[in-house]
Amino acid sequence: MQPLLTAAETRAAEAEAERRGLPASILMENAGTAVAEAAMTLGGPGARFLVVAGPGNNGGDGYVAARKLHAAGRRVDVWRVADPARLKGDAARNHSALEQSGVPIHSSAAALPLRAADVVIDALFGTGLARAPDGEAADAIRHVLRWRSEGVRVLAVDLPSGLSGDTGRAFDPCVAADLTVTFGALKLGLALEPGATLSGCIEVADIGLAELTPSTWLLEPADGPRWLPPRRSDTNKGTYGHLLVVAGSRGKSGAAALSGLAALRSGVGLCTVATPADALSDVQGHAPELMGVALPASAILGPTHLDAVLAAAEGKDALVIGPGIPRGTETHALLGELLLRLDVPVLIDADGLNALAGHADLLPRSRAPVVLTPHPGEMARLTGRPVHELQENRLGAATDFARANRVVVVLKGARTVVADSRGQARVNPTGNPGMATGGTGDVLSGMIGAFLAQGLAPVDAASVGVLAHGLAGDAAARRWGRLGLIASDLTAALGEVWTAWGR
Repeated sequence: MQPLLTAAETRAAEAEAERRGLPASILMENAGTAVAEAAMTLGGPGARFLVVAGPGNNGGDGYVAARKLHAAGRRVDVWRVADPARLKGDAARNHSALEQSGVPIHSSAAALPLRAADVVIDALFGTGLARAPDGEAADAIRHVLRWRSEGVRVLAVDLPSGLSGDTGRAFDPCVAADLTVTFGALKLGLALEPGATLSGCIEVADIGLAELTPSTWLLEPADGPRWLPPRRSDTNKGTYGHLLVVAGSRGKSGAAALSGLAALRSGVGLCTVATPADALSDVQGHAPELMGVALPASAILGPTHLDAVLAAAEGKDALVIGPGIPRGTETHALLGELLLRLDVPVLIDADGLNALAGHADLLPRSRAPVVLTPHPGEMARLTGRPVHELQENRLGAATDFARANRVVVVLKGARTVVADSRGQARVNPTGNPGMATGGTGDVLSGMIGAFLAQGLAPVDAASVGVLAHGLAGDAAARRWGRLGLIASDLTAALGEVWTAWGR
């Protein structure tokens, strides 16, 4: 996993580096040097460079980069989007050094003709931006966006100006970059959408920041084998757990089948699907390997099913409940009783989550670990907050709910977030828009349930599940394209993931 730093953690790393004897002036010199080197690679030998510099330390990094480009014999200009009197500390000193070097410094965009293949270095704002840019800075960003539309390459210093470093939210306006050179470690805003897209390619430059332990990490494909041990030769189906999936109903048998099949494809030894009697034959028709338990047919899943579900859960190692279930006004009461009585991990998805809307107080009472896998709409119903508000800070929404309710939250979507009750979080970079189709969430539930049944810690089961799920989606998209990708393609593509991982 790669660390993802908040703005506060970045400042702490800088302060710790200074405490250890590396002053901020050296950090800025190193940062500007890294930017200049990346800019020369991005632009090629004939490129002209323009540094658009703001009033803070990000602008100071830009001044160093301009000085380094000039020293390397490159043609470079600076657009100073700030009153020089506002510059302080190392930024002011590097501005003075740049003035003495003879690099042209402009106070407006006038007389700055740029061609395709030239490079603009965005050094307006760093990690501390908390509101939309305005005034001259906003005008500068709009100039950068126009130049980019005309073929000029854009390099962002630390992160694109106009982007929230902590949430990935893009204020209006916000730079879209071809390359972002960030310092010391990835910033949260670069790993979350839309920041991940607006940042273009990302290079992490080692400038001497102190290493700290962050609260958020970016998952990487190499993490999967670390959490998912290889199979020993002296094992049998009982070694790998027995998962119960409570899912499906008449007309929604596919949800139960997808979850069950994904669990089997994810290594669980045995999988039993408990579903209403009038849907059971349809579910089992999808795969002879699935075992089945018939629940009493009913308009809703509620307390009258408690004894049957408890009996089905006897001897199982984990429970998945929710995909395609017949939900009603009493479904939450069944969930509450199950959480009070079961000793095995429980994953709640889909209409199981919708049943908990207004009843989240049931979650902290659970005897065993709980994993929730909401998409943004389900998360909005759980929290009572609008979807757009949650999407502006997906990480905060997931970690706050996980901590308050002592659960693991898997907030699905572009850059799925896995958050646990300690306030720790992991961000998943795998997957693609072709997975925005019905049933892919059911596949994920079965996969995570399988890993829970195999004994993985809940946060690790969730992490390896979303990582492998996205990798399978990427493999399916390579094979069949994104447009027609369907959920069952993911289960078919999981074999590529396990083969790559040696599992």
